[in-house]
Amino acid sequence: MDIHEYQAKEILRENGIPVPPGEIAKNSDQAVAIAKNYEFTVVVKAQVHSGGRGKAGGVKLAKTQDDVRKAADDILGMFISGHKVNEVLVTPAEDIDTEAYLGILIDRETQSPVIVVCAEGGIDIEEVAVNNPNSIHKLSIDPRYGLFRHQAYGLARILYQEKDLVKQAVSIIEQLYQAFISSGASMVEINPLISTPTGDVKAIDAKMSIDDSELFKHPKLQSYRDVQAEPRAETMAREAGLSYVKLDGNVGCCVNGAGLAMATMDLVKYYGGDPANFLDIGGSSNPQKVVAALKIITSDPNVEVILFNIFGGITRCDDVAKGIVDALKEIEIKSPIIIRLTGTNEAEGLEILSSAGLSAFTSMDDVVEQAVSETTK
Repeated sequence: MDIHEYQAKEILRENGIPVPPGEIAKNSDQAVAIAKNYEFTVVVKAQVHSGGRGKAGGVKLAKTQDDVRKAADDILGMFISGHKVNEVLVTPAEDIDTEAYLGILIDRETQSPVIVVCAEGGIDIEEVAVNNPNSIHKLSIDPRYGLFRHQAYGLARILYQEKDLVKQAVSIIEQLYQAFISSGASMVEINPLISTPTGDVKAIDAKMSIDDSELFKHPKLQSYRDVQAEPRAETMAREAGLSYVKLDGNVGCCVNGAGLAMATMDLVKYYGGDPANFLDIGGSSNPQKVVAALKIITSDPNVEVILFNIFGGITRCDDVAKGIVDALKEIEIKSPIIIRLTGTNEAEGLEILSSAGLSAFTSMDDVVEQAVSETTK
């Protein structure tokens, strides 16, 4: 789950990291009222789940009341990387001496958190990674022991040379690691982490993603979800209790079981196709899950064929078949549906499909090969 900058800053602030104040505005009148509290100059920042806000015109400096109003009017309603801006953060502008980058993410290869630092932060950090990769330093943290002070000190020395700045950076790195672990995050970054002419180190921007599987531990963080900002298909899947990940292909996949889903997508690629999604209906025998799954798959305009690969164990084939038939009655499905149905109550499932004019394969290779061939017609 991605969260907005102002929410990430709240988590950082709760963990002791120096973060400038700021408030959210949904219209220009609110933005002006907030700016008056800070006595100008302020920064008006789009709140969307996307990077590149500055280059897209979603971050504006405002020195007067009229500037604030115009900035808010310009930003609210704009689209950044396909995301509509519904609110802005109004925060005091900071005098910046230096900008650095500090982030933590999960490295799946080492199965551990990795802290990433770079003395060259700011909006062009991606270009720095390409043009000067040696300036980016990474440190894997053993999750059994956590971050040691000497490790934080070594990272801080990469960012700063002045003793006082290093001392502040050590604390911030330790606090950021604590925020990362305690919130169940999969990624958190401060870009930029600034130092001011008066010698203060602050986080003036923040980005954070929370692992969905951790949310049950953090009821407060669940309230941070912005349903308007996430794809409708993801919302539908979550509400229906389905595991769904959108991909870039054209073969819509509906499978029971994560392992079978992964194998199905591999086989789609093997036969020359491209999966449009990962969608696992799980082990529950519930026809309505199948209806929900088909609504999600058909909401993707890239889907040219729908592939069902069901190996019934706990999942009953007749329930899946009933769900397919029910979905055809509820929604218009223009894409061909190619089905494999085998396992528990297979005969009953095949009878339900047959009565609706549908048929099913029993071979996984055959059903996938047929589905891929439909995309080339």
